[in-house]
Amino acid sequence: MKKIDIEIRKASVEDIGFLLKLEKESFPAFQRSTKQSIKHSIESDFQEVLIAATKDGSNTPIGALVLFKYSKSLRIYSIAIASSFQKKGYGDYLLKHVYEFANRHQYGKILIEVSAKNTTLIDWYKTKGFYTLGMVKDYYCEGEDALKMEFNAKAISCSKKTSNIIVINQPYKWAFTDINAKIISVKEYINNPIYQTNTDFRIFNLCSSYKYQSYGYYVSLLASARGQRIIPSTITIRDFGILNVIHSAAYDIEEHINSSLYKEKGNAFSLNIYFGQTNIKGYNSLASKLHQLFEAPLFKVDFIKHDEKWMIKKLKVLTLNKVPESDLNCVYEFAEKYFNKKRFNNTKLVNYKYDIAVLVDPKETNSPSCPKALEKFKSAANRKGLYLEFITKKDIDKINEFDALFIRETTCVNNHTYEFSRMAYAEGLVVLDDPWSILRCSNKIYQNEIFKKHKILTPETNIFTKNLFDKKVLKQMNYPLVLKQPDSAFSLGVIKVVNEIEALAAINDLFKISDMLVCQEFLYSEFDWRIGIIDNTPLFACKYYMSKDHWQIYNWKGEEEDHSGDSETLSIESVPEIVVQTALKASSLIGDGLYGVDLKMIDGKVYVVEVNDNPNVDVDVEDLVLKDKLYDLIIESIYNRIEIAKNVQKIDFRHKSK
Repeated sequence: MKKIDIEIRKASVEDIGFLLKLEKESFPAFQRSTKQSIKHSIESDFQEVLIAATKDGSNTPIGALVLFKYSKSLRIYSIAIASSFQKKGYGDYLLKHVYEFANRHQYGKILIEVSAKNTTLIDWYKTKGFYTLGMVKDYYCEGEDALKMEFNAKAISCSKKTSNIIVINQPYKWAFTDINAKIISVKEYINNPIYQTNTDFRIFNLCSSYKYQSYGYYVSLLASARGQRIIPSTITIRDFGILNVIHSAAYDIEEHINSSLYKEKGNAFSLNIYFGQTNIKGYNSLASKLHQLFEAPLFKVDFIKHDEKWMIKKLKVLTLNKVPESDLNCVYEFAEKYFNKKRFNNTKLVNYKYDIAVLVDPKETNSPSCPKALEKFKSAANRKGLYLEFITKKDIDKINEFDALFIRETTCVNNHTYEFSRMAYAEGLVVLDDPWSILRCSNKIYQNEIFKKHKILTPETNIFTKNLFDKKVLKQMNYPLVLKQPDSAFSLGVIKVVNEIEALAAINDLFKISDMLVCQEFLYSEFDWRIGIIDNTPLFACKYYMSKDHWQIYNWKGEEEDHSGDSETLSIESVPEIVVQTALKASSLIGDGLYGVDLKMIDGKVYVVEVNDNPNVDVDVEDLVLKDKLYDLIIESIYNRIEIAKNVQKIDFRHKSK
């Protein structure tokens, strides 16, 4: 018999006939319930009698489940599947429902008694995580012993992951069911209390229309109000119709669009994207990048060629009924690939509220946090009731299993760190550093413009452009000068020149890497201030001294094993107020993330050198004053951001008996 879709509903007195028949064929005489006891169970507040029935319109009952609801534990009194439907996995389905019920109502454990002679059933429960508590002699009757078994229900909420829910007007039209997602109707999503109160759902809205005040519109609206991740959101649906917004969002991948479409002969091209993939050979990379930017399960992109440059002409969210029939098999295939990706299977022994992924590179020699600091972040997260997992660049397909991403390896717009940040943001995660902070902090040309606009004092700065550069300007400069690659970091790509000849040679070298570069006056100071800031609030303060016999904090050509200079950590209160206030003003122009603002104080004036995303937080350096509290404050910020993003409402789900 082919496996069919089933649903769980509460039993009524009309089900007594089926339940009596099920008792007779499923249990020996000494274990059967009478008609009177079944009726009592259905009407009892203490018991929960549930029916597993087909979803094919006939609503044929195929199994049943009876639960006893104690204050802290849930007892499975009976669980049975009709003989003609056995060995199809429906028993697993009912047990899974018990797990969900226990989790939803906050029961600490699940109890069951099994006939001691039924070794097959005992072994089955053991494979499902139950363990033996002990034997009860003559439990059912004389000579019929029972084995008491227990399942730790707290482990359910510890190891649970966000559940994928596909909402569709007519679920029976979704012809493919072998995916890690539950298919439900609009009616069930709107009315079922399970979906009204649980934030651990990712909702994929595949309704037949997204028009204003349609069912599709309200599904996305309700999911957002319920604190669930919704794809597409009402904002995405709206933005798809605004061309300026589309062009702005696609700005970062214009080069990729053109390199992908350069072989196309005509002036127009269309691409249908299903769950981040496409059935047109050679365009999956482009489809993936577009899917990261535009958060919709199914959408169509129309491109147009203008002045030898490809650009997006139109972007349209597709519903399942608008997908060409010839593409439906591809939709199901891509959905299977999307939903059935390998997930984290880490066993957690504590019930954590949220999961944080920390992106690290174990091989990075100059990472933003040393191994000891990373462990301190983990301890801080655990103290806050958060689960923290270290991941690497190979784990990009696992991002959507977390509530937040915290990047602790050196960021760069042109490597996987930015891709992780962008994808995590697209998946609805809290991200530190967010993609905009990475973009703004990685480019000193951007910072120079924004600081100048807001009258923030910086070293005197000139921007040189490759095709417009006139070497005569070097004769008018006051030396020494500092030449910088716009995305330089950790003193790399920064060159000090003392005369015109050195300057011209360095500029020619830098123009091989970038079409623009930064030229700044050299301001010597014994140390640079570093003010750590999060949520526009000062966090830590350090003096970073220049490396020995060198003009920079880092001397990569030095003979010492430690390439950096000395440091001194101070309390925020002991830092000159003008330094702190200037740092706060500069960082606020970037965002509200975690930043390190570098400043120089010379003759009473404070100059902003740059604002860094992903600043160093190391043991015995940045944490010298605050100690473990520094890690607690950063984790606290991530926690608060998750709470705000999810709009969590604390609801008591426990049963209240009459």
